[in-house]
Amino acid sequence: MKIFARISWFYATFIILLSLTLLILIYFLLPRPYGRKITSWLTRFGLFFSTQIEGSEDPNTQMFLFNHQSDLDIAIMETITNKDLAWVAKKELFDVPFFGLALKFPQDIPVERENKTSLVKLLKNARERLDKGRVIAMAPEGTRSTNGRMLPFKSGAKVIADKYKLCVQPVVLMQSAKYYNIKEFYYKSGCVKVIFMDSFIANKRDENWLNDLRIKMQKVYDDELANNPSHR
Repeated sequence: MKIFARISWFYATFIILLSLTLLILIYFLLPRPYGRKITSWLTRFGLFFSTQIEGSEDPNTQMFLFNHQSDLDIAIMETITNKDLAWVAKKELFDVPFFGLALKFPQDIPVERENKTSLVKLLKNARERLDKGRVIAMAPEGTRSTNGRMLPFKSGAKVIADKYKLCVQPVVLMQSAKYYNIKEFYYKSGCVKVIFMDSFIANKRDENWLNDLRIKMQKVYDDELANNPSHR
């Protein structure tokens, strides 16, 4: 069984890398965001996973904040909305040979941690993407968390949302690591539930809204897990 699981994981990883390669190769042939949408659907079809949607997307959303568990999360977010997403990611990912182009070509937003000038660049880049009608997509945890407990949310999301008074919509992804987990070399097909929570306008006078949001998102996650045995 372990050998089969490893083979399945290598297959899934191959499909993900193939999709990224295709995105890079066709990027200049198709206007944004079609290249990323097409390759995200390729990932979904190739890995035989589907989504179940609860709630609805706010058409006025300017920023999506979602919990991050798996490399599937990007394909999920890209395929549940028609919006042109501008992803905020660690600068180190932009510097990865070849595959960093999958972030550079679509003009996603790099962020440098522990760099005092990074905040100014982050705000400038976010403003430029918003002015083009794009929607900021961020995983405020900053990295994957696969044990069902959301990590503390980093302040970057609040800084951007407060500065430009954005309409923020939280999105809870249920157990995506159950289907593809790069750390455990595990993959299986299945259905990922996506829960759109109510959107809100960021208010910088509320200093705790990001921390409070983490608590609310965790509660939605825990309640869904408790009430739906299929997630376990």
